[in-house]
Amino acid sequence: MTEPGRFVTLEGPEGSGKTTAARHLAGWLNQREVPTVLTQEPGGTPLGDEVRRIVLHMRGMSDDLDPRADALLYAAGRAQHVARVIRPALERGDWVVCARYLDSSLAYQGAGYGNDMAEMRRLQDFATSGLRPDLTFLLDLPVEAGLERTRRRAEWNRFEDTEELAFFDRVRSAYLALAADEPGRFEVVDGSGSVEEADAAIRSVVERRLLA
Repeated sequence: MTEPGRFVTLEGPEGSGKTTAARHLAGWLNQREVPTVLTQEPGGTPLGDEVRRIVLHMRGMSDDLDPRADALLYAAGRAQHVARVIRPALERGDWVVCARYLDSSLAYQGAGYGNDMAEMRRLQDFATSGLRPDLTFLLDLPVEAGLERTRRRAEWNRFEDTEELAFFDRVRSAYLALAADEPGRFEVVDGSGSVEEADAAIRSVVERRLLA
């Protein structure tokens, strides 16, 4: 019988390094002969890529994207991602490493944009058919430090320019609250240090919790 795969997600505020950490973790696992699929949200499928394009376009062109519409767009992309990429990989026995998942919607569309958190949780349950990660890393760092990092990168986009600092403060606070509520699933990693330090901390946890 095929051994069940493991599902690891990496979350965090802007500039925390989650995408880089996800790429490094997937590469490290594959080097250890653990078959691993690397993916991300928003994206991961053609539909998810289109959702990302639509949302960034709307945020960049106007402030007329209703918070509920925003949440539903991301949920649609996530449903396709789970159905076409994540669940099939896990059923094959592969591991899945994903930069951003449902906790991003709770932090951004919930706490950030003010959608009701209970409704957001129900929406995520529907979109994912209840699929939860085995382990979630929260790469945390002060909001100002994270935004300064993103400003120095080529992928800086209008999203960061459309929101005030208070928005990103709410997002970070929500992430920390989520981690406190589910200590069995979350591991908080200091995202303010070097890439190498974050990678080492993540690998140590994976070895202890999932590879032992």
